[in-house]
Amino acid sequence: MSAVGHLSGTAPDDSSGGGTSEEQALAYDALRSSAAVVLLPRDVVRVSGPDAESYLQGQCSQDVSAIAIGGSLESLLLSPQGKVEVYLRITREADDGFLLDTDGGFGPVMVARLERFRLRTKVAFEPLDWVCAAVRGPGASAGLVGQPPLALTVSWAGLDGVDLLGPLPDDGVGGWVADTVVRCPPGVWEAARIEAGIPVNGRELHEGTIAAEVGLVERTVSFTKGCFTGQELVARLDSRGSKVARHLLGVVLTDDADDAVGAGPLAALVGSVVLSADGEHEVGRLSSVAWSPGLRRVVALATLHRRVEPPESVLVVPDAPAADGRRLPAEARALPLDRP
Repeated sequence: MSAVGHLSGTAPDDSSGGGTSEEQALAYDALRSSAAVVLLPRDVVRVSGPDAESYLQGQCSQDVSAIAIGGSLESLLLSPQGKVEVYLRITREADDGFLLDTDGGFGPVMVARLERFRLRTKVAFEPLDWVCAAVRGPGASAGLVGQPPLALTVSWAGLDGVDLLGPLPDDGVGGWVADTVVRCPPGVWEAARIEAGIPVNGRELHEGTIAAEVGLVERTVSFTKGCFTGQELVARLDSRGSKVARHLLGVVLTDDADDAVGAGPLAALVGSVVLSADGEHEVGRLSSVAWSPGLRRVVALATLHRRVEPPESVLVVPDAPAADGRRLPAEARALPLDRP
């Protein structure tokens, strides 16, 4: 299927996220009216030992000591210069035991970062063969039937739910959620994440990212806990009103972008340059792209130069040979993206 359908208000086919158009629409609606579940790639690591709490307290941006047994907080591991290395979640299992989970493929990065500063510290790291079933929607809690080791409440902008973590049941996610919970295609999940403005490691978060640029300070940083690695930059920016050169925004392609990219999945648009409306200045690049069944548009995330003040027209230059240098009209919008 060509990009004509993607960009002109017609739902994409299987290649852009899985499922038929009807299945995608059903799952998108369930995320907001009932409940939908998707199996997410997540890496889970157990951190234990007599020094586990004190060590994590000095390395993580959150107040680890304040987490009660069974409680969780989102956090960051920063470089000494204050740049984001890993976005993760911390759950306390016991007085001296924690579970850290992060985006799939970033568990080794997380452990390597923690090992880097571990000197004569009594703490051990154990990767676990667990999965994450993410359930979102107002009926998420009512749709749970199993008892995974962890059931963690999640709050996104306009989209709440629960993450279920543990060894995958013999009958798959059906061991944890009822049959009435709609199975969500990955592309629909990606659209919901983009609309909520949730960044992920390796896309919106990469070497050089500053937490204030991507809206993570409030979710992940404690300013009362004391010192932690990378604290200086975060604290300095906070004291100055978090004025940074770039901000994470939503980008919505418009109807006038017909027949601009050619055949291929929407993932091919990741990395496309975003230009100012006059085409004179590069203001950023698309980091995540998906088709939104609700907005009936291609939606994306991009960390754009502060000269872009949403809502503002921009141009997207696809990084694909079939694009032939064309520029796609789009609009940069504040997050979360409004839905009809």
